[in-house]
Amino acid sequence: MKHNPGKIFKKSVRILGMSIGSLLLFVAVYCLAAIGLSRIPVNKEPNTGKDMVIYILSNGVHVDIVVPVKSEQIDWSQHMEYSHTIASDTLADWIAFGWGDKGFYLETPTWAELKFSVAFKAAFALGSSAIHSTFYRKLEENESCKKLSISKEQYAGLINYIKESLEWTPDNQVKLIETDARYSDHDAFYEAHRTYHLFHTCNTWANNALKAADLKASLWTPYDKGIFYHYRD
Repeated sequence: MKHNPGKIFKKSVRILGMSIGSLLLFVAVYCLAAIGLSRIPVNKEPNTGKDMVIYILSNGVHVDIVVPVKSEQIDWSQHMEYSHTIASDTLADWIAFGWGDKGFYLETPTWAELKFSVAFKAAFALGSSAIHSTFYRKLEENESCKKLSISKEQYAGLINYIKESLEWTPDNQVKLIETDARYSDHDAFYEAHRTYHLFHTCNTWANNALKAADLKASLWTPYDKGIFYHYRD
């Protein structure tokens, strides 16, 4: 049986074209969904209290949830110990929590060092996850750092959400990731539950944290601006 090179080439080109077209369509639908669903509010008029303050903090790509290190409801330093960080700064009053792909956190200190293999694994749920915590002495409210007043009941919901995201040992200790990877002298990494993928990103986690605290949030968002859209001045 003879093969016709011309027909084989045309078929290959057609398959390639369909594959590229399908990929472009997926990207377009994903971007439209990210924009559209992030504009739909959840808890548009939340019944917030004034018992305490938390922050949402963005580095331009990724959102952290920042809470007091110590309050009458929880002392986070009993779990995320100051000594887990290089600085071991016991004067820090705030602790930020961010969730994300473990490989991305530990292997990509800067965007310039991002590897295709790391990005691919993260996008398609092929890795594990981690919680990144950072201690701060003070925070200044600006376009990328918003102060939110909440009630004790709302904070209880947020505490449970963060705790359920972490992995714990049988003796009720968080699982510290022993690593030399650092973003600063004030941070540490911990094992976490769930898997990062295109539909559950670091910002999806932060957005869901706001939902757990009965605060304004997006219906769904994979990016930081989707969260901050609902906290415009």
